[in-house]
Amino acid sequence: MKLTRSIMMAGAMLLSAPLAMPMAASAQEFPLVAGDFTSVSGIFIEDGGTLAYAQFLASQWAKQQEFAKSKGWISDYRIYINVDARDGEPTVYLTTTSRDIPNGAEWEKRNLEWTAWTKKSDAQLDAESGDRAKFRKLRGTMLLQEFTVRK
Repeated sequence: MKLTRSIMMAGAMLLSAPLAMPMAASAQEFPLVAGDFTSVSGIFIEDGGTLAYAQFLASQWAKQQEFAKSKGWISDYRIYINVDARDGEPTVYLTTTSRDIPNGAEWEKRNLEWTAWTKKSDAQLDAESGDRAKFRKLRGTMLLQEFTVRK
């Protein structure tokens, strides 16, 4: 749940930023239009863990993302491999895109639906995440908001 709080805090900050930006444009209309949010997670693969993590992504992770997509919680998800990673850069980037950031009540509702769908408790899901630490390390997440040029 620590990650959830971090995402919610970042989202609150990002939601307030677009409100402040148009004021700086004075009397003219702000030239950018706020769009969807994309969460980007940087993953480091441990030596010898490439196949195990690829299998996890292709099975469980993809299934989880399809469930979230079917519920309308996300609109897209992608896997990016850092082909020319420099020292200290993640090996894999996982992204999920959504129209908005849910409030606390919506997070609670989604968590109940998620645990019912997985048929697992939060403790079981947390333990499974810890098991993946054998072959991967999550080193950070960014929340980006797309902006397009106003036409």
